Amino acid sequence: MHSSPLPRRSFLAAAAVASLVLAGCGSSSPDHPPIVFVHGNGDTAALWQTTAWRFESNGWPRDRLYAIDVPYPQSRDDDTVAQPGRTSAAEHMAFLKAEVDKVLRATGASQVVLLANSRGGYAVRNYIQNGGGDRTVSHAVLGGTPNHGVWAIPGFREGSEFSGTGPFLTRLNAPKNAAGDEVPGPVRWMTIRSDSNDKFAQPDGVWIGQPGTPTNVTAAGPELKGAQNVVFPRIDHRETSFSAVAFDAAYRFITGEAPIRTDIATEGAVVLNGKVTGLGLNSTDPTSGSFSNNLPLPGAQLEVYATDPATGARTGAALLKKTVGADGIWGPLTTQPGVPHEFVISAPGYATTHIYRSSLPRGSNLIHLRAERIADADKTADSIVTLTRPRGYLDPARDKMLLDGAAPVGVPAGAGVASAKIKPSGGQRPIAAEFNGERVVGQTWPAAQGHVVLLEISQ
Repeated sequence: MHSSPLPRRSFLAAAAVASLVLAGCGSSSPDHPPIVFVHGNGDTAALWQTTAWRFESNGWPRDRLYAIDVPYPQSRDDDTVAQPGRTSAAEHMAFLKAEVDKVLRATGASQVVLLANSRGGYAVRNYIQNGGGDRTVSHAVLGGTPNHGVWAIPGFREGSEFSGTGPFLTRLNAPKNAAGDEVPGPVRWMTIRSDSNDKFAQPDGVWIGQPGTPTNVTAAGPELKGAQNVVFPRIDHRETSFSAVAFDAAYRFITGEAPIRTDIATEGAVVLNGKVTGLGLNSTDPTSGSFSNNLPLPGAQLEVYATDPATGARTGAALLKKTVGADGIWGPLTTQPGVPHEFVISAPGYATTHIYRSSLPRGSNLIHLRAERIADADKTADSIVTLTRPRGYLDPARDKMLLDGAAPVGVPAGAGVASAKIKPSGGQRPIAAEFNGERVVGQTWPAAQGHVVLLEISQ
């Protein structure tokens, strides 16, 4: 089923803004039930930033949009086997349930709307089917969730949540009624998928390290019988949730009306806040691993600068300097729209991480910042610069992109990676990333002195 037309709904159910702190957000708005955003495998609440802005730009109160942050966001290799720094399906569901309960208490609402990307949809389905969510959820929107597996190969890694023939998805997909629906009522369900460009809904096993092996999964794998299934051409795995077209589809499904706008309205004064996070089982212990977590990085030093949009150079003294406390919160910082920024994180066991972003049009509590480490293979480089696109992938056949004036190297055909790294020489100088009209300009910094540079695309 394609994206238009979408049926109108008489019940106006939509939400409001992703919040770092749930306490004290008790405004009541019967026309705007809270929306809870659920990120995917290895991801962070910060990915929902632009989606929250789009809801705000259509009149949703900021204090009724919430984004959860799973402390250890990656799934286990085998869901039945404990794995340090990984979250089981049961733990994932329990975390979501606890966060929904917090939102209901804070807002006084009787139900929430759930918007999920990828693996986040598994927690949503599990919660609604097995955790009482059938009473507390009115609408569920699943973007890119591999509902029939990333692979469905009998005998191959069937302990993983992502196996379409494994016990987890087999139970979730069991028919719920005589019609064979895979989703239970009374919740209203929508899935959003790509027609062909989702790396986790491919018939060939190239993205699971099995090139040439049939996965027994097709582009239609994210669809669910009994849901409203929406298809968009050429969008990638993350764009099924974080793009303007995904927002438009979700908004129409929740409210029964078209949004006033799908772009992001600018605020007069922009108040930014977020959390500094690290890597591994314990963010402060460099020996505990280098996988992503959503845990605070206490003791980290953060500096924020306004930068020149043409050169990436700092235009003055730091706008903010702070030592991060136990909660990881680095702000707030009041700034102006139209001003690009450099965020600098320094912490023991990490590189000095320079994150450059183009101007941020609205305030947000989801400006999460992760400190990075330098890979052994990069330690002899003059400088290390990465173009990163957290809310989507890089597709050479679809996207117009440049990194330091050239097409990014190491980006395969199809939407398969979300970053591209180069090691420029020549000392400190301006360096730019461009992606479909968005331009981020930073400065190179010396890797030999422990610096790394990220040029982060917002779209």
